[in-house]
Amino acid sequence: MTTEKIKVTRGKGLLEPFLARKRASTANRLIPAQLRAGRVLDIGCGSYPYFLSHTSFKEKFAIDQLPPAAESSEIRWHTLDLNSQPKLPFEDSYFDVVTMLAVAEHLNPASLEKLLAESHRTLKPGGRVVITTPAAWSDGLLHLMARVGLVSAEEINEHVYAYTLPLLGWYFGRAGFHMARVHFGYFELGLNMWAYAER
Repeated sequence: MTTEKIKVTRGKGLLEPFLARKRASTANRLIPAQLRAGRVLDIGCGSYPYFLSHTSFKEKFAIDQLPPAAESSEIRWHTLDLNSQPKLPFEDSYFDVVTMLAVAEHLNPASLEKLLAESHRTLKPGGRVVITTPAAWSDGLLHLMARVGLVSAEEINEHVYAYTLPLLGWYFGRAGFHMARVHFGYFELGLNMWAYAER
């Protein structure tokens, strides 16, 4: 097996395949079966769209600032820098699910707020946005892990902000999601957080 076939992110890190699997399994667990008959958009999927390659939907869409490392007939790809221009090129109520896995920490807070509002706009009623992001307290640990080669230094060094669950909730509210339909939790021993909101 070539290195390219097992690569899950830019850069190198011994734990990257494990972390990609955990993010994908966490996101998959948070997506109900009835939504999988529709469309999913994975924002910030990276050049190696692990989650989209390990989930089941009728239609799959991807957005990242980098082009895909390999072509895929089942993923419709859009190359955009949403940190600088957080506008989704899709019509209202287009998606059943929008995911942002290990993406929020790469966004400045203003861009995150706008992307969540755009997710709200492009979700169908009853649709769901799913986020995973490192817990704020783990930021120093992640930088240490990057220095010793456990996680991708390229990815960690691009982190611009560390979020907490209450802060994510505030951004969901600002984006138009009703707080009674927002849910949160931790995974990977509290190092990472998950959150989802239903439209």
